[in-house]
Amino acid sequence: MKKKLLTLLLALTLLLCGCAETLPAESTVSDGGLTVQFIDVGQADCALLECDGQFLLIDGGNRDDSQLVVSYLEQQGVQELEAVVCTHAHEDHVGGLPAVLAVYPTKAVYAPTKTYSSNIFDKFVYYTDQQGLEITIPAPGDTLSLGQAEITVLGPVKSYAEANNTSIVLQVNYGETTFLFTGDMETEAENDMLDYWGEQFDWQADVLKVGHHCSNTSTGYRFLNEVIPSYAVISVGTDNSYGHPHKEPMSRLQQAGVTILRTDQLGTIQAVSDGKEVTFTWSNQSNLPENAEAAEQIFIGNKNSKKFHAPDCKNLPAEKNSIEFSSYQDAIDAGYDPCGSCLG
Repeated sequence: MKKKLLTLLLALTLLLCGCAETLPAESTVSDGGLTVQFIDVGQADCALLECDGQFLLIDGGNRDDSQLVVSYLEQQGVQELEAVVCTHAHEDHVGGLPAVLAVYPTKAVYAPTKTYSSNIFDKFVYYTDQQGLEITIPAPGDTLSLGQAEITVLGPVKSYAEANNTSIVLQVNYGETTFLFTGDMETEAENDMLDYWGEQFDWQADVLKVGHHCSNTSTGYRFLNEVIPSYAVISVGTDNSYGHPHKEPMSRLQQAGVTILRTDQLGTIQAVSDGKEVTFTWSNQSNLPENAEAAEQIFIGNKNSKKFHAPDCKNLPAEKNSIEFSSYQDAIDAGYDPCGSCLG
């Protein structure tokens, strides 16, 4: 896969995001796009994927995040989940999933194990049972679909005593774009996975969900050199007791020229793929991604209505009535108000 220059777009809020752009005629996917929302659950993981009106949830944050996650899904219009994926059994990944399964009908539930010695995992199993489902332990090479997005299980490829290394790794392909989710997988299992798939496998991804909240145990040089992401998303809590993100993997990402988006700095992060490129918005618009030389901060104002818009808003003015601003604050200072549809 060729690396592309992907565009970063600032927005004030993610809960009311702009419409997806129309795809070029030659694209291999139809209108609608793939949306990936990396929900800010502090020192935990949670990502909601949507494609063609179908939803999939990867992890659910901590137990204390249950109401936040359920409310967020409600705000996004979720009525049913195609699948729930618990990457591994640690509480900061499975904690909110029992509440999700108690509320939302789900077609399939995936995890690397059916048993784990914790009350919260027992509740996860219980609510899976309540839906008449059984946890599926996927194998490397298994696939599932989410609308036109194709998802492939890449790991784990062995059994491990360390729960982090049992993390389910998912490659999500939509058109010519690729997302890679690694749970909390550590370097040992990363290298085993690379060996398992061999030198001919194409690991390159546009967006990498960085493993283990950017701990120094994950995202090794070998793995990073294979994935070569343009963007890395780190789900991490502010001033967390683990010291995440650690300086070693951060240095590796920076040296590789990767643009880094962190939930502790940007809040909830949304990535939208149209099959050709990926655009980002995030909730804390006062901050920027790290190493973001490619970032564009452009807002389009309407000279008549005195409203300003994200560049992909469906309500953009005619060119003769438009004016560009290089930042959100510039538009405010010029006396313009944010569009309610795309900027909340």
